[in-house]
Amino acid sequence: MFKPKIIRTSTVALSLNVLLKGQLSFLNKYYEVIAVSGVDENLEEVATREMVKISDVKMHRTIKPFSDLCSLYNLYRLFRKEKPMIVHSITPKAGLLSMVAAKLAGVPIRMHTFTGLIFPSKGGLMKILLIKMDQFLCLCATNIYPEGKGVEKDLKLYNITRKPLKVLANGNVNGIDSNFYSPEHINSNQDNELRKSLSIKENDFVYIFVGRLVKDKGINELVNAFSKVPLENIKLLLVGDEEKDLDPLNDFTVEQIKNHSNIIAVGFQKDVRPYFNISHALVFPSYREGFPNVVLQAGAMGLPCIVSNISGCNEIIMEGINGAIIPVKDEEAILNKMIEFQADIKYYNALKNNAREMVLSRYEQTYVWESILNEYKQLINDV
Repeated sequence: MFKPKIIRTSTVALSLNVLLKGQLSFLNKYYEVIAVSGVDENLEEVATREMVKISDVKMHRTIKPFSDLCSLYNLYRLFRKEKPMIVHSITPKAGLLSMVAAKLAGVPIRMHTFTGLIFPSKGGLMKILLIKMDQFLCLCATNIYPEGKGVEKDLKLYNITRKPLKVLANGNVNGIDSNFYSPEHINSNQDNELRKSLSIKENDFVYIFVGRLVKDKGINELVNAFSKVPLENIKLLLVGDEEKDLDPLNDFTVEQIKNHSNIIAVGFQKDVRPYFNISHALVFPSYREGFPNVVLQAGAMGLPCIVSNISGCNEIIMEGINGAIIPVKDEEAILNKMIEFQADIKYYNALKNNAREMVLSRYEQTYVWESILNEYKQLINDV
């Protein structure tokens, strides 16, 4: 039976491996799916787990004119060879290169999902350049999908495109696997062993951050705020790696992470569930997001969240119901909320009791997958 081809692209294979986990396998039942990015262990894992074809096209996250032209040409050659019905990109650089190459190659349906916008947090010539790049991306795309209402608002505010914008399934590119992200899968012995290995005591109140330890994630403000916490039994657990070349932290932050007795940095972890399970709340003071998976994951694991008032975060979290929303880059607000969560047990428990249900009622994974599948079917039928 003939199945139309769909090519999914991202700048780095980690995005395909993590952000679209399970989705490509689901879609491959209905279409011939090809995953495209630079080959590494992540893309190989996608091929094995999702049982889809892969293709090696290296792309850089930063602007590198010569390398970007090479990537554009390689994508064009791939699209001409495979003749897909749909090319669907995520992440900024892959979006720009894929949409241009797909248009040149005559791909009939060219979809891009904006998982976040970089330019709102930039200034000067860089901001202008990034806006022009996104405008050109949209010019070449046939269908544009903001990951959430906040991203949709910014695309309109900055006049990125006049084409129709559509948010699928309440936002988020993949939804949340409620069976995988469940406290029930972690037993008390695992919790106790992990706490012991990290020197976390039974009566410690643990805040967790999961993600890249970079400036844009608000790590400088988070660490500075935490360094002023007056209580000894509050811990800050940092799960993720630094990116010293792309977005380095300031020296004070690096020093605090290394030497503060109550800050525990464990680096990147493939399975973050055990770390959520020994924590009490997520703190996620990012400057910009599209639709942050980590907030969904934390909520599904039963954690209330302290998040900055940005796109995605302020759609998942409802103030005073399943978490707290604070201003961006506000150390004092981070500090005050961390103290309040720990001190006001009634307030904390009310948020915690709502956390899992608030996420699952809106972002269950199967609902998101079905919405994407239905969109593909409709677009192909309309060609």
